Amino acid sequence: MSNYGRIFTPFSIGPFTIIPEGEPAPQPCGIPLILGKKGAFGSGEHETTAACLEFMATLPTMAGSTVLDLGSGTGILAIAAGRLGASHVVAIDIDQAAADSCTENVRLNGIEGSVITICGELANLAESSFDIILANIYADIHLALAGSMAAMTRPGGYLILSGIPLQDKFDVTQSFIRQGCEMLDSRIGEDYATFVMRKGAEVENI
Repeated sequence: MSNYGRIFTPFSIGPFTIIPEGEPAPQPCGIPLILGKKGAFGSGEHETTAACLEFMATLPTMAGSTVLDLGSGTGILAIAAGRLGASHVVAIDIDQAAADSCTENVRLNGIEGSVITICGELANLAESSFDIILANIYADIHLALAGSMAAMTRPGGYLILSGIPLQDKFDVTQSFIRQGCEMLDSRIGEDYATFVMRKGAEVENI
C-alpha cells in the first residue's frame, strides 16, 4: 500500500479539502488538510481513506476527544481528527518512513500541540485508552487486534474500521461484536468495507 513519490492536486472529501504542500488553497475550500507531495499511503483518494474521513465528520464526540490513528500512514486521519477539534491524537505506524511522513504532515498543518506520532505497535500503547479509534489497516490485523482495540476504547467510544476486503467483512465485524461493540453504520465500497462501531457502555476494559 506504499504511495511514495505520488503527486496530486487539491480535492475535496466531505467537509475536508486535501491540499498538496506548496499548492494554494482552492476556492471554495473546506477544512484544509495539507499533505507533503511525497509520503506514505493515504492522500485521501483511496476509497478506504475517503470513507474514514466522511464518517469521522459525522461522529458527535470528536471535539475534545482522545483519538488513536492505528496504521497512520501519512497521518491524514490523525490530522483530520485534530482539525475537527480532538484534544489529543496519537498516530502510530510500524513503518519508520510512514511515521516520519506523518510527523512532517502534522508540522505542515501546525497541529503539533494536539497530534503526536509514534513508530511502533499497538502493544506500545497497552496502558492507554481512547474515546475514538481509527484503524484503516489490513483485515488480518483487525482480526488479530480486535480484542486489544476494543479494550483500549473507552465505554461508549467509537471505532472506525476500514481497509477490510469485502470477503473479510463478516469475520471482522463479528470479531468486534464479540468484544462488546455494536455496529452503527457501514459503507460497502467497490473493493473494501468501512464500519463505524461503538463500544457498549456496560462493557468494562479488560
